[in-house]
Amino acid sequence: QVGPCRACDVCHRTGTCAIDDDFPRIRDALMAAEGIILASPNYLSSVSAQLKAVMDRCCGLLHCQAFRGKYSAAVVTSGGGGEEQVQEYILGFLRNMGSWTVGGAGATAGTLANAATRPAALQAAAKLGAELVRAISSGATYPRQQAQQAAFAQRMKDLVRSRSHEWTYEAEYWQSRGWS
Repeated sequence: QVGPCRACDVCHRTGTCAIDDDFPRIRDALMAAEGIILASPNYLSSVSAQLKAVMDRCCGLLHCQAFRGKYSAAVVTSGGGGEEQVQEYILGFLRNMGSWTVGGAGATAGTLANAATRPAALQAAAKLGAELVRAISSGATYPRQQAQQAAFAQRMKDLVRSRSHEWTYEAEYWQSRGWS
């Protein structure tokens, strides 16, 4: 159970969310992981409310570029299409968090229910998983993503710097890594 962000700024000041729910367990798992796969059904051209709540609660992690050095992918299912748009939304979020994204996989319910088309969809998902493992193992970088990551990291650096007197945890986090 992950509730919505309340925009209370406690995470920015202390590094810990003030809401007492399951988010800390999810956050800790994300931070311990070398590779992250975010998955969601396509709900009205977006992620599920549950995944969106987790993403929104990553605000402090976003400011700290906490996924820097991690690798990630997106998996999306849909009733009848549009999974590419939702994959791009998830991948954009992951890149903004500092992660290298290796791609996405998706399938419609019809594709998965059809014995003739299901193997190709499952093979695409397996290929994505293999690519994620390869990227982690080799320390791959993605030059096409570097500019976006650098621009977003600079935006977060400037934001944290401008609020450093209030957002003490985040300011100290950036300083401790020599990024400020």
